[in-house]
Amino acid sequence: MTPVAEHAAVRCTDAAGLADALDGADILFAYDFLTDALPAAWHAATSLRWIHVAAAGVDALMFPELRDSDVVVTNSRGVFDGAIAEYVLAQILSFAKDIPESLRLQHGHIWKHRESERIAGRSVLVVGTGPIGRAIARLLSAVGMTVRGSGRRPRHDDPDFGSVTATADLPAALADADFVVVAAPLTEQTRHLFDARMFAAMKPQARFVNVGRGELVRTGDLVEALRAGTISGAALDVLDVEPLPDDHPLWDMPNVSITPHNSGDFVGWRDALVDVFVDNFHRHRSGEPLRNVVDKKLGYVPGA
Repeated sequence: MTPVAEHAAVRCTDAAGLADALDGADILFAYDFLTDALPAAWHAATSLRWIHVAAAGVDALMFPELRDSDVVVTNSRGVFDGAIAEYVLAQILSFAKDIPESLRLQHGHIWKHRESERIAGRSVLVVGTGPIGRAIARLLSAVGMTVRGSGRRPRHDDPDFGSVTATADLPAALADADFVVVAAPLTEQTRHLFDARMFAAMKPQARFVNVGRGELVRTGDLVEALRAGTISGAALDVLDVEPLPDDHPLWDMPNVSITPHNSGDFVGWRDALVDVFVDNFHRHRSGEPLRNVVDKKLGYVPGA
């Protein structure tokens, strides 16, 4: 943060001291993107003009007073796209090659010949057509998978997805997918998008990968779908409660892979997040347009 400190008085704080730190501050760099401290400290934000969030998703920071204010919100779009795409490919390969079972057999010193699936030619539906969804689509297409998208509006001849299905037609699109990858932002329209109805629309052999937000899914419905064989497996980097409680049934399901919200956290990601803020800080000082401006009503960067 040295480039910023050369031009501004920098205050570092935790949630408890946020109100005091906001007093007279023009800019807030919300490095803890999951904090819920801002609403209680909002009364002190009388000078605040701009909030930068160290994440692609801004749902945790959005509350009515902020949405209705003139405060500009920017995010860290672009930092995690490639890493998350690689994570999705890794999970798809793990399902297809059954890596978890190979490890279990190895730990038991069991030599057991098995066959595995090919991923080339298999169909993928990516729900969420923003930058992360597009990075996923490009990487999966490059390894020979057939990729389509699902977004707010239908369109054809998309450069990354080919065709995009409207959210209203999601059940029909799910029926054709071998893998369903969720990379959508969390908004009031997408909260609990994946429920029992959506899982029932999927193929019994389909696998579900969530790298968006845990609240996009009704977790109880997902557990039941996995137990009943409605779908074949799930890879979950995000859950509606984090950390996942140690007695949660998802932990012990053999067809489930759980990671602790780190699909995008590559070596050097913290520095990359700071670099995005510093670049926007210099733009702010020089009067240039800020990058990654969030539409606070939509909850994400439009046209991303």
